[in-house]
Amino acid sequence: MSKLTAEQRLTKAHVWLMSKADYVLYSGIIMMGDTKIADDVPTACTNGKDVTYGEAFVNKINDKELRGLILHENLHKAFRHLTIWESLYKKNARLANMACDYVINLMIKDSDPDGGNVALPEGGCIDEQYRGMDANTVFKLLEKDEENGTGNGAGGGEGNEFDEHDWEGAKDLSKEEKDALAGEIDQALRQGAILAGKMKGKVAREIADQLEAKVDWREALRDFITSKCADKDYSTYRRPNRRWVDQDIYLPSMEGESLGDIVVGVDTSGSIGVEEIGQFLSELVSICGSVNPEKVHLLYWDYDVAGHEQYERGSYEGLVNSTKPAGGGGTNPACVPAYIKEHNIKAECAIMLTDGYVGEWGVWDIPVSWGITTKNITADVGTSIYVGE
Repeated sequence: MSKLTAEQRLTKAHVWLMSKADYVLYSGIIMMGDTKIADDVPTACTNGKDVTYGEAFVNKINDKELRGLILHENLHKAFRHLTIWESLYKKNARLANMACDYVINLMIKDSDPDGGNVALPEGGCIDEQYRGMDANTVFKLLEKDEENGTGNGAGGGEGNEFDEHDWEGAKDLSKEEKDALAGEIDQALRQGAILAGKMKGKVAREIADQLEAKVDWREALRDFITSKCADKDYSTYRRPNRRWVDQDIYLPSMEGESLGDIVVGVDTSGSIGVEEIGQFLSELVSICGSVNPEKVHLLYWDYDVAGHEQYERGSYEGLVNSTKPAGGGGTNPACVPAYIKEHNIKAECAIMLTDGYVGEWGVWDIPVSWGITTKNITADVGTSIYVGE
């Protein structure tokens, strides 16, 4: 049997990776752009879209290492390293290369800890101290090491980067091309995640975080409050729909009653900063200008409700400057629905701001939306919105 060429080995490795449950996630990324073998590339190289493999290097490494090399290049693509971190390259090209490699090599190692099917070629950057970090964070640590003459930034650690990064090629892409590439990568990973799910494969935490839907908390908060107005809309012929009048078609238009009272509860147990509270209340004032609630009950709470301020329709604009937060000990959001009930507040909905580190979320008789300043915490009642950039 004749020996496979470098091109044939590369194709065989691609097919193997795309057929396995734990690597099918990257199928679309692997197929993206141009892939070729060249004799003037020492190891491998990517510009963030296309990949070139050195013929001599492919022939030198075994099948497990070739699969690891392919994953390495395509993870650079998946994380858009060469477009997102161009500023790091301009600052220190060598450290930028190393930082990106440290991030993805741990992922490759984790995908096959025993190295039975996938392994990194010898000489790759790998160090447990960088686990869970992005390239920018690793770069700063390497930069600090270099300044101090210690650690990996000064040439320490296990290995150096074994591939090349075509930063100049990536820099030549226009903004439109970079935006299109970002969309293509996102779509490829989402489709790959669906395939991985069907095949019961793993999706690396770093990729799952990247695919997490980005929702602007301001829009989500506005949608929650305005939906309470939409529930009160009704049709009437007293004011015909003007869109159809010119065609002698008389259809009812929608009218809505103004929103009644709303409750805004702010956690003042000490873990949320003044700036965060100010941003949150400023956005609420803007929303109130649109939905025009009858009254806003602003409650400051920690273990109990420590402050209750009321703002009538038309007086919202002064809320941010006039409010006086109160409280500072304990965290018990259940005190808010209890307070509402005790004081017979006829609110149509409640909006709560908290860091999410609470015991009981409380029993609510009205719709409630939680603005939570800590990622990955979800209330067990109502809707949850991550309040962060």
